[in-house]
Amino acid sequence: MVDVAKGLKATLSSLLIIGAIFLGVIETQQYWLAKISIFEQSLYGLFIITILFSSYFSHSSIAFLSAILGLFYLTINSNMAWSPWLVENENWLVVNGFLVCGLLGLIKDRGVLSIHGFNQIILLGLCGVTAYLWLITSDILMQYLAVNQYPETWGAYLPIEVPLFSVIVLLLWRSISTASLSVVALLVSALVWGFEHYQFLNLPWSIILTLLVSYYILVVVVDSYSLAYRDELTGLPSRRALKKLSLSLGNSYTVAMVDIDHFKSFNDKYGHDIGDQVLKLVASKLTEVKKGGKVFRYGGEEFTIVFPRKSLAHSKQELERIRKLIANYKMVIRAPKRQTKEERANGKNSNKKVSVTISIGVAKRTLKQDFEQTLKVADQALYKAKKSGRNNVST
Repeated sequence: MVDVAKGLKATLSSLLIIGAIFLGVIETQQYWLAKISIFEQSLYGLFIITILFSSYFSHSSIAFLSAILGLFYLTINSNMAWSPWLVENENWLVVNGFLVCGLLGLIKDRGVLSIHGFNQIILLGLCGVTAYLWLITSDILMQYLAVNQYPETWGAYLPIEVPLFSVIVLLLWRSISTASLSVVALLVSALVWGFEHYQFLNLPWSIILTLLVSYYILVVVVDSYSLAYRDELTGLPSRRALKKLSLSLGNSYTVAMVDIDHFKSFNDKYGHDIGDQVLKLVASKLTEVKKGGKVFRYGGEEFTIVFPRKSLAHSKQELERIRKLIANYKMVIRAPKRQTKEERANGKNSNKKVSVTISIGVAKRTLKQDFEQTLKVADQALYKAKKSGRNNVST
């Protein structure tokens, strides 16, 4: 389950930053307005780059939204066959834009050039049909409200405001619950689409779209970086991130290798799903390390903690605290089958509580040692901790 606080932080910070950027662009029009032709000429190339870049990294939501916005920009700047129809059906264009953002926020990112991408194209086409049917339905409802002498303002909100409000609430909930920057980008796009419709944005479309597609590229870069440098299961920085950190360490640091005791037998007894839960539990407890410790998932059931500029004594003291924290925590293993009413009435509880322990090997960098050599010494200390009965810190 994603941490709601993390999702709320990502959503609010992104909205504040994007809002500040748009406000800054609006307030500095006198500086860039004379050079707007540069943005107009380069925007199509930026669309192509965004579509290709997001497709390569399987961000189908960003790729399809960029393609749709690119087609929209081409339509309003060229005499396309469907341009007159769009001018006459502006409400359809607005509602369809909201529905597209909502749909892309619900479906999972997939490869664009795959059967999943083809299915998403069909769903996006159905958004246009849905928008058309909604406008017909809302028109009927407006006539019904008028006949029954309801206030006129009630019906006036049906065509645009109801889809807008529904999609914004949906994307806001999705962005907070998933902490996905791609979903936040869709939320930003829906808000910008609505602001432009109500003429709250005093900007040309070339500037609006340049800002949006540039933001999309940044989202794909950040997400791709996260995939490359973070472990998907535990959320910890990965071994690749550890390698990158090692290049920036000074001459004084302490390294610890952490291993979950008897993890294989635990996995065999309770299954891989419970094993994954154990890994995530240990990872969450390790992140509570203090004194400047940085935690990484090294691989399998092994973790690495680096203490930059810390002595062996200070690091070992903190590692001992973390070891006790994990050993004293009781993890509940839930039964694979639900209990019957009779079992619950008799007070039977098939759930089990188990303790998980870790062994830790720690080493301080010495003169003429590089990071890999220090890591190897810590690994040897870990082997010593296991031979000493496990659930201890060894040097």
